[in-house]
Amino acid sequence: MTSVKPQLVKARLNKLLPTQITVGMAEVALKRAHWASLGRKARAAALADHWFPSIIGPEGRHYIVDHHHFGLALHQEGVKSVRLMILKDLSWLEPLHFWHVMDHHQWVHPYDSEGLRRDFSAIPRHLSGLHDDPYRSLAGELRSAGGYAKDVTPFSEFLWADFLRSRIAPASLQKNFPKALEQAMMLARSQQARYLPGWSGIVPPA
Repeated sequence: MTSVKPQLVKARLNKLLPTQITVGMAEVALKRAHWASLGRKARAAALADHWFPSIIGPEGRHYIVDHHHFGLALHQEGVKSVRLMILKDLSWLEPLHFWHVMDHHQWVHPYDSEGLRRDFSAIPRHLSGLHDDPYRSLAGELRSAGGYAKDVTPFSEFLWADFLRSRIAPASLQKNFPKALEQAMMLARSQQARYLPGWSGIVPPA
């Protein structure tokens, strides 16, 4: 068994593999807009300070386990290379065992834009293959608006996305995003959401 301590390496962005199926494209667009507003020195500093957590998988490929939105935004903006923080070397595992270990550590989120679990083979082989989940965009905007706190729970925004998915109609989300966000804010403060990571509603006294 080969193991590595967390280490920092540089890698080609177009060679990185995702560990989820979807992102919120609205959030990707916001990150692209922010990147476009930065000057040359600020961009260099941002890349130097940002490390994508990753796992070395079969064939020595690098799988990022977080920051997919930023990674896709950088790819769309033409960035060629980024820095990685290697969390674990699992390159010695067969693919099936690799994904089972990834699943055990909550380093993979194989759920589609309907919130349904899919086979690991459904995970895109490139960041550009990530699909849009509008509810993930809503969950991201909700957190930015103070609807819930940032939490270390893996894929916490997707848990919020699934919570909102079952309570806000797709047509409402598509037709009037600001109104859907208002509805999401009310839901986030409700007792229905108290099981979710980062919930900041007020629990009434017993």
